[in-house]
Amino acid sequence: MTAVMTTILAAMLFAGCGSETKNAVDTGVAEELTILAAASLTDVCNEIKTEYEAAHPNVTLHFSYGASGALQTQIEEGAPADLFFSAATKHMTALNDEGLMDLDSIVKLLENKVVLIVPEGSDKDITSFEDVATDKVGMIGLGEPGSVPVGQYSEEIFTSLGILDTVKTKANYGSDVRTVLSWVETGAVDCGVVYATDAYAGENIQIVCEAPVGSCKQVIYPVGIVKASEHADAAAEFLAYLQTDHTMQKFEGYGFSAAE
Repeated sequence: MTAVMTTILAAMLFAGCGSETKNAVDTGVAEELTILAAASLTDVCNEIKTEYEAAHPNVTLHFSYGASGALQTQIEEGAPADLFFSAATKHMTALNDEGLMDLDSIVKLLENKVVLIVPEGSDKDITSFEDVATDKVGMIGLGEPGSVPVGQYSEEIFTSLGILDTVKTKANYGSDVRTVLSWVETGAVDCGVVYATDAYAGENIQIVCEAPVGSCKQVIYPVGIVKASEHADAAAEFLAYLQTDHTMQKFEGYGFSAAE
Protein backbone atom coordinates (compact mmCIF):
# COMPACT_ATOMS: atom_id res chain seq x y z
CA MET A 1 0.00 0.00 0.00
CA THR A 2 2.84 2.36 0.84
CA ALA A 3 4.52 1.73 -2.50
CA VAL A 4 1.26 2.44 -4.36
CA MET A 5 0.69 5.70 -2.47
CA THR A 6 4.28 6.77 -3.12
CA THR A 7 3.81 6.18 -6.84
CA ILE A 8 0.56 8.20 -6.88
CA LEU A 9 2.12 11.09 -4.96
CA ALA A 10 5.13 11.13 -7.28
CA ALA A 11 2.84 11.28 -10.31
CA MET A 12 0.86 14.15 -8.77
CA LEU A 13 4.03 16.10 -8.02
CA PHE A 14 5.32 15.56 -11.55
CA ALA A 15 2.03 16.75 -13.00
CA GLY A 16 2.09 19.80 -10.74
CA CYS A 17 5.60 20.72 -11.87
CA GLY A 18 4.53 20.38 -15.48
CA SER A 19 1.60 22.71 -14.84
CA GLU A 20 3.84 25.34 -13.24
CA THR A 21 6.27 25.16 -16.14
CA LYS A 22 3.45 25.64 -18.65
CA ASN A 23 2.13 28.66 -16.76
CA ALA A 24 5.57 30.25 -16.71
CA VAL A 25 5.83 29.85 -20.47
CA ASP A 26 2.33 31.26 -20.97
CA THR A 27 3.20 34.47 -19.12
CA GLY A 28 6.01 35.11 -21.56
CA VAL A 29 9.65 36.04 -21.12
CA ALA A 30 10.33 39.47 -19.64
CA GLU A 31 11.50 41.90 -22.31
CA GLU A 32 13.20 45.27 -21.86
CA LEU A 33 13.18 47.63 -24.83
CA THR A 34 15.36 50.71 -25.13
CA ILE A 35 13.90 53.44 -27.33
CA LEU A 36 16.03 56.43 -28.28
CA ALA A 37 13.53 59.22 -29.00
CA ALA A 38 13.63 62.90 -29.92
CA ALA A 39 13.16 65.24 -26.95
CA SER A 40 9.97 66.65 -28.48
CA LEU A 41 8.33 63.23 -27.99
CA THR A 42 8.86 63.21 -24.22
CA ASP A 43 5.35 63.95 -22.99
CA VAL A 44 3.40 61.73 -25.36
CA CYS A 45 5.83 58.82 -25.16
CA ASN A 46 5.80 58.87 -21.36
CA GLU A 47 2.03 58.45 -21.53
CA ILE A 48 2.33 55.69 -24.15
CA LYS A 49 4.90 53.91 -21.95
CA THR A 50 2.53 53.80 -18.99
CA GLU A 51 -0.34 52.49 -21.08
CA TYR A 52 1.71 49.92 -23.01
CA GLU A 53 3.37 48.46 -19.93
CA ALA A 54 -0.01 48.11 -18.22
CA ALA A 55 -1.30 46.09 -21.16
CA HIS A 56 1.98 44.14 -21.58
CA PRO A 57 3.20 43.32 -18.04
CA ASN A 58 6.19 41.36 -19.36
CA VAL A 59 7.56 44.36 -21.30
CA THR A 60 9.45 47.29 -19.83
CA LEU A 61 10.08 50.33 -22.03
CA HIS A 62 13.15 52.45 -21.38
CA PHE A 63 12.93 55.77 -23.23
CA SER A 64 16.06 57.89 -23.61
CA TYR A 65 15.27 61.39 -24.91
CA GLY A 66 17.59 63.85 -26.57
CA ALA A 67 18.54 65.63 -29.77
CA SER A 68 18.13 63.31 -32.75
CA GLY A 69 21.71 63.94 -33.88
CA ALA A 70 23.08 63.02 -30.46
CA LEU A 71 20.96 59.84 -30.42
CA GLN A 72 22.22 58.97 -33.90
CA THR A 73 25.78 59.24 -32.58
CA GLN A 74 24.95 56.95 -29.67
CA ILE A 75 23.72 54.26 -32.05
CA GLU A 76 26.78 54.69 -34.25
CA GLU A 77 28.99 54.23 -31.19
CA GLY A 78 27.24 51.00 -30.25
CA ALA A 79 24.96 52.12 -27.42
CA PRO A 80 22.27 49.50 -26.71
CA ALA A 81 19.06 50.45 -28.52
CA ASP A 82 16.07 48.62 -29.95
CA LEU A 83 14.21 51.46 -31.67
CA PHE A 84 15.11 54.93 -32.91
CA PHE A 85 12.39 57.60 -33.08
CA SER A 86 13.84 60.66 -34.82
CA ALA A 87 12.53 64.20 -35.30
CA ALA A 88 13.97 64.30 -38.82
CA THR A 89 14.51 61.89 -41.70
CA LYS A 90 18.13 63.04 -42.03
CA HIS A 91 19.37 61.10 -39.01
CA MET A 92 17.36 57.98 -39.80
CA THR A 93 18.65 57.99 -43.37
CA ALA A 94 22.24 58.34 -42.20
CA LEU A 95 21.94 55.36 -39.85
CA ASN A 96 20.24 53.28 -42.52
CA ASP A 97 22.96 54.14 -45.05
CA GLU A 98 25.51 52.92 -42.50
CA GLY A 99 23.68 49.59 -42.25
CA LEU A 100 22.61 50.19 -38.65
CA MET A 101 18.82 50.12 -39.13
CA ASP A 102 16.37 47.45 -40.25
CA LEU A 103 15.28 49.13 -43.49
CA ASP A 104 12.00 47.23 -43.80
CA SER A 105 10.90 48.40 -40.35
CA ILE A 106 11.31 52.16 -40.91
CA VAL A 107 8.03 54.09 -40.91
CA LYS A 108 7.47 57.82 -41.47
CA LEU A 109 4.99 58.13 -38.64
CA LEU A 110 4.37 61.72 -37.61
CA GLU A 111 4.47 65.30 -38.82
CA ASN A 112 5.10 68.40 -36.71
CA LYS A 113 5.21 72.15 -37.34
CA VAL A 114 7.86 74.76 -36.54
CA VAL A 115 6.70 77.84 -34.63
CA LEU A 116 8.08 81.07 -33.22
CA ILE A 117 7.25 81.64 -29.55
CA VAL A 118 7.71 84.47 -27.04
CA PRO A 119 7.34 84.69 -23.26
CA GLU A 120 3.78 85.27 -22.14
CA GLY A 121 3.12 88.99 -21.76
CA SER A 122 6.10 89.97 -23.92
CA ASP A 123 6.11 93.66 -24.87
CA LYS A 124 8.53 93.22 -27.78
CA ASP A 125 5.75 93.29 -30.41
CA ILE A 126 7.28 90.32 -32.24
CA THR A 127 4.77 89.18 -34.86
CA SER A 128 6.77 87.24 -37.44
CA PHE A 129 9.99 85.33 -38.15
CA GLU A 130 11.17 88.40 -40.07
CA ASP A 131 11.05 90.44 -36.84
CA VAL A 132 13.96 88.42 -35.45
CA ALA A 133 16.30 90.44 -37.69
CA THR A 134 15.03 93.74 -36.27
CA ASP A 135 15.76 95.65 -33.08
CA LYS A 136 12.75 93.96 -31.49
CA VAL A 137 14.92 90.92 -30.72
CA GLY A 138 18.12 91.02 -28.72
CA MET A 139 18.46 87.25 -28.20
CA ILE A 140 16.71 84.25 -29.73
CA GLY A 141 16.81 80.65 -28.54
CA LEU A 142 17.56 78.10 -31.26
CA GLY A 143 18.43 74.43 -31.37
CA GLU A 144 22.05 73.61 -32.15
CA PRO A 145 21.91 73.10 -35.97
CA GLY A 146 24.59 70.41 -35.94
CA SER A 147 22.58 67.95 -33.88
CA VAL A 148 19.10 69.32 -33.16
CA PRO A 149 16.60 68.99 -36.03
CA VAL A 150 14.59 72.06 -34.99
CA GLY A 151 17.85 74.01 -35.24
CA GLN A 152 18.33 72.76 -38.78
CA TYR A 153 14.77 73.69 -39.71
CA SER A 154 15.31 77.12 -38.14
CA GLU A 155 18.35 77.76 -40.31
CA GLU A 156 16.36 76.74 -43.40
CA ILE A 157 13.61 79.21 -42.47
CA PHE A 158 15.92 82.15 -41.82
CA THR A 159 17.96 81.34 -44.93
CA SER A 160 14.80 81.37 -47.05
CA LEU A 161 13.97 84.79 -45.56
CA GLY A 162 17.48 86.06 -46.28
CA ILE A 163 18.24 86.97 -42.66
CA LEU A 164 20.27 84.02 -41.33
CA ASP A 165 23.52 85.95 -40.83
CA THR A 166 21.76 88.59 -38.76
CA VAL A 167 19.90 85.98 -36.71
CA LYS A 168 23.13 84.13 -35.92
CA THR A 169 24.49 87.23 -34.16
CA LYS A 170 21.52 87.02 -31.75
CA ALA A 171 21.34 83.26 -31.32
CA ASN A 172 21.76 81.28 -28.13
CA TYR A 173 21.95 77.59 -29.05
CA GLY A 174 20.40 74.81 -26.98
CA SER A 175 21.28 71.13 -26.86
CA ASP A 176 17.68 70.10 -27.58
CA VAL A 177 14.30 71.66 -28.27
CA ARG A 178 13.15 71.41 -24.64
CA THR A 179 16.09 73.57 -23.58
CA VAL A 180 14.99 76.27 -26.02
CA LEU A 181 11.44 76.01 -24.70
CA SER A 182 12.63 76.45 -21.11
CA TRP A 183 14.55 79.61 -22.05
CA VAL A 184 11.41 81.18 -23.45
CA GLU A 185 9.29 80.01 -20.51
CA THR A 186 11.65 81.76 -18.08
CA GLY A 187 12.16 84.86 -20.23
CA ALA A 188 15.86 84.17 -20.66
CA VAL A 189 15.50 84.98 -24.38
CA ASP A 190 13.17 87.30 -26.29
CA CYS A 191 11.85 84.50 -28.48
CA GLY A 192 12.61 80.97 -29.62
CA VAL A 193 11.94 78.51 -32.40
CA VAL A 194 10.43 75.19 -31.31
CA TYR A 195 7.96 72.58 -32.54
CA ALA A 196 4.26 73.27 -32.24
CA THR A 197 3.92 70.24 -29.96
CA ASP A 198 6.48 71.67 -27.52
CA ALA A 199 4.72 75.02 -27.55
CA TYR A 200 1.40 73.33 -26.70
CA ALA A 201 3.09 71.63 -23.74
CA GLY A 202 4.90 74.78 -22.61
CA GLU A 203 3.91 77.18 -19.86
CA ASN A 204 3.99 80.97 -19.80
CA ILE A 205 4.63 81.26 -23.54
CA GLN A 206 2.71 82.50 -26.56
CA ILE A 207 2.85 81.19 -30.12
CA VAL A 208 3.56 84.05 -32.54
CA CYS A 209 3.19 82.17 -35.82
CA GLU A 210 4.07 79.06 -37.80
CA ALA A 211 7.04 79.04 -40.16
CA PRO A 212 6.17 80.60 -43.54
CA VAL A 213 4.83 78.03 -46.00
CA GLY A 214 7.65 76.51 -48.03
CA SER A 215 10.41 77.99 -45.88
CA CYS A 216 11.60 74.60 -44.63
CA LYS A 217 11.17 70.92 -45.31
CA GLN A 218 8.28 68.97 -43.82
CA VAL A 219 8.99 68.03 -40.22
CA ILE A 220 8.69 64.25 -40.45
CA TYR A 221 9.31 61.85 -37.56
CA PRO A 222 10.44 58.39 -38.70
CA VAL A 223 10.74 55.42 -36.37
CA GLY A 224 12.45 52.08 -36.95
CA ILE A 225 14.16 49.08 -35.38
CA VAL A 226 17.90 49.21 -34.78
CA LYS A 227 19.53 46.30 -36.58
CA ALA A 228 21.60 45.35 -33.52
CA SER A 229 18.48 44.95 -31.36
CA GLU A 230 18.44 41.76 -29.30
CA HIS A 231 14.66 42.03 -28.91
CA ALA A 232 13.57 42.44 -32.52
CA ASP A 233 10.22 40.64 -32.12
CA ALA A 234 9.19 42.70 -29.09
CA ALA A 235 10.42 45.85 -30.84
CA ALA A 236 8.31 45.01 -33.90
CA GLU A 237 5.24 44.49 -31.71
CA PHE A 238 5.73 47.88 -30.04
CA LEU A 239 6.35 49.54 -33.41
CA ALA A 240 3.05 48.10 -34.67
CA TYR A 241 1.34 49.48 -31.57
CA LEU A 242 2.65 52.97 -32.34
CA GLN A 243 0.87 52.78 -35.70
CA THR A 244 -2.56 51.81 -34.36
CA ASP A 245 -5.47 54.24 -34.61
CA HIS A 246 -5.62 54.38 -30.82
CA THR A 247 -2.00 55.49 -30.45
CA MET A 248 -2.17 57.88 -33.40
CA GLN A 249 -5.08 59.61 -31.67
CA LYS A 250 -2.86 59.99 -28.62
CA PHE A 251 -0.14 61.61 -30.76
CA GLU A 252 -2.73 63.95 -32.27
CA GLY A 253 -3.79 64.93 -28.76
CA TYR A 254 -0.29 66.31 -28.28
CA GLY A 255 -0.34 68.29 -31.51
CA PHE A 256 1.22 65.83 -33.95
CA SER A 257 -0.46 64.72 -37.16
CA ALA A 258 -0.02 61.60 -39.27
CA ALA A 259 2.79 61.90 -41.80
CA GLU A 260 1.62 62.06 -45.38
